[in-house]
Amino acid sequence: MDRESMMVGLKDMFGGGGEAGSFLGLPGTDIAAPEGDVILFGADCATPYASVGAYCAGGADAIRAGSEAYAGDVSKVNFDLGGPVLPHGISARDAGNLSLSPSEQAKNRLAIEAATRAIIAAGGVPVLLGGDDSVPIPMLTALDNAPLTILQIDAHIDWRNEVEGETLGLSSTMRRASEMAHVERIVQVGARGIGSARMTELNAARDWGAHLVPARDLSRNGVGPVVDLIPEGARVAICFDCDALDPSIMPAVIAPTAGGLGYDAVLDLVEAVVKRAHVVAVDMVEFMPAADRDGIGARTAAQLLTSIIGLIARKRAETR
Repeated sequence: MDRESMMVGLKDMFGGGGEAGSFLGLPGTDIAAPEGDVILFGADCATPYASVGAYCAGGADAIRAGSEAYAGDVSKVNFDLGGPVLPHGISARDAGNLSLSPSEQAKNRLAIEAATRAIIAAGGVPVLLGGDDSVPIPMLTALDNAPLTILQIDAHIDWRNEVEGETLGLSSTMRRASEMAHVERIVQVGARGIGSARMTELNAARDWGAHLVPARDLSRNGVGPVVDLIPEGARVAICFDCDALDPSIMPAVIAPTAGGLGYDAVLDLVEAVVKRAHVVAVDMVEFMPAADRDGIGARTAAQLLTSIIGLIARKRAETR
């Protein structure tokens, strides 16, 4: 038996199935009229830099592919959660990818913002898959119906005002978020090593009032001090950059940097925040398929995202 046939057989043994090409085999929904408690959609890019283009294109589909081995039956036990992925009465759907072009940046941003607003208006929680870290900016713009706290889990702080003359690119995500009137708090976890930030950006973040928790601090002190920075009952958007994870389990990133967070640490943090606050949106971005190794990163991202969806679904079931 060749390797491909063997992998198909093993997938069948694990119960893979569901809607082909969707995350976890979830049923689809129309992004213009979305239905479901948790709704995923993909965006390859929003405002890529001219010099490099949409180099995280295909990220959403790669993460979907990482879920294939256990897709098709969300009633199975997820031992990260202690039960099925979705509790009874809670639905999750995958709306597919938005039609975007690196050359039509304004249209890209409007499409991401409109999709987010449509999901919120329908009473769902948007889960945005990317794509580079310019993608969350229009998502955050759309969450303007009430004060918002942002929890960014990332190896970088993204406070540069501009790069190559572009102010809406991936290095400026939190800087732009800080200028949104509805954003009242920013908590940033996981910074480490040497990135693009200079003292100018670090001082700008501190002067605004952003709470910065480097990866080493989380390792030393656990998630408790971070969770204490999130107001109880706050509306929270979780902005997760794949390079927050250590490159040993997440190689599919632009700038692999030693000392990253472990899978359990991220899941513990998200679980505690979901229990304490009201998570209204999630993004998982900066997944670079070309840098993956044997699908390790895709499977890690898919497993983590599956558990995050499960945590949000449980909270939704409790409060319904």
